[in-house]
Amino acid sequence: MQDLIIIGSGPGGYHTAVYAAQHGLSVTIVERAQAGGTCLNCGCIPTKAICRSAEVADTLREAEDYGLRPVEVAPDFARIMQRKDAIVEQLRSGVEQLMTLPGITYIKGVARVRGPHEVDVDGTRLEARNIILATGSLPKRLPLPGAELEGVLDSTAALALTEKPASLVIIGAGVIGMEMASAFASLGVNVSVVEFLKECLPMLDADIAKRLRQSMSKRGVEFYMQSACKEIVREGGLLRVVFERKGKEESVVAEKVLIATGRAPQTDGLGLDEAGIATERGAVVTDNNLRTSVPSIYAVGDVNARCMLAHAATMQGKAVVDHLLSGADTTDIVGLPCLKVMPSAIFTRPEAACVGLDEDAARELLGEKPVVKKSMYRANGKAVAMGETEGLLKLICDAAGTVLGCHVYGAHAADLVQEVSALMHTGVTVNGLADITHIHPTLSEILWEAVH
Repeated sequence: MQDLIIIGSGPGGYHTAVYAAQHGLSVTIVERAQAGGTCLNCGCIPTKAICRSAEVADTLREAEDYGLRPVEVAPDFARIMQRKDAIVEQLRSGVEQLMTLPGITYIKGVARVRGPHEVDVDGTRLEARNIILATGSLPKRLPLPGAELEGVLDSTAALALTEKPASLVIIGAGVIGMEMASAFASLGVNVSVVEFLKECLPMLDADIAKRLRQSMSKRGVEFYMQSACKEIVREGGLLRVVFERKGKEESVVAEKVLIATGRAPQTDGLGLDEAGIATERGAVVTDNNLRTSVPSIYAVGDVNARCMLAHAATMQGKAVVDHLLSGADTTDIVGLPCLKVMPSAIFTRPEAACVGLDEDAARELLGEKPVVKKSMYRANGKAVAMGETEGLLKLICDAAGTVLGCHVYGAHAADLVQEVSALMHTGVTVNGLADITHIHPTLSEILWEAVH
């Protein structure tokens, strides 16, 4: 009997397989689609490849601002998508190579859980002491009349486009919707965003989210906030999205419609009910050690819906393997700093990122207004030299100066938040942060200036 079977080869699967094998466990990993999972094949990586092309297009348009002769920018959408595909294929090949490491058996096929230690893969029975479900997620589809019409896309279909649409309506202003809006607008698409909530990107501090949305509006993205979609109808060669805003019916027309209303755990065909694995609202229920209701079976990543980020899946998988290796039954995996301090980024233009509590959540936790320290990009020498003066950093602290969160929008926001994330693992205070020397001139001084 093997030590471990992992179902799914996304970040929560392949990283976990490699880590387990490096620590002497025998691992079988099963994948029914393509190595690398959603993140690599139809999520994080292809989206970032397109975002990079969009960023280059914007930079070329601004050539005169840097003392260069004007440049005519003509995005070749087909070539942009071909570049995206080549990047995905290169990285997928790398994951497939990792799956050949000693101690790992990689199987292509459809897995179904048959019991606490048994998995069926296309009729072949596999056994292991423990099983990890790492099957990821799928795009959510709204129960919206007209959602099945031709030209209505989910994020996977949008990333597979070969021709640039002249116009695009995006339903949803979460991470996927905002990144797609930013990239497609930079590539010359007329973009509108329809969002039910009052503000975009609910994981961000409301002040940061509002400023980012306003910045994108200046670049031509049209936002319809607090708007409840009612239906999508076809009108000739176009699609009309009908929504209610402030008690009035409105609509917007485009060539394509992207439904970007989040993702749902991928559990289809896993046989969870037969195996006695509990679910709630479509997600696999896990305890504080990421065990399912069957103690020998764990679930990591999007399928447990605790934190639907690729790097969260990676760290959950590592924590599970450490738990298996230690043999401990009383640990609290989800209480570990690596899972509690979870940074995230939104690769719009400008970029945004966050870690920890926002101002409102900190006020609710503390029962009083938190200490908020701010720093503007326009006051930073490197930002001015880069021509990236649009941006704000907010550091959220308690009265003792302990850093509870950091929310940023602006160039390289993710890099600034990553530094704060690392420091939050140590329980850093603003005084401790102020004592850390930051290279001059760098954008990291924006953080340093916030605490002085």
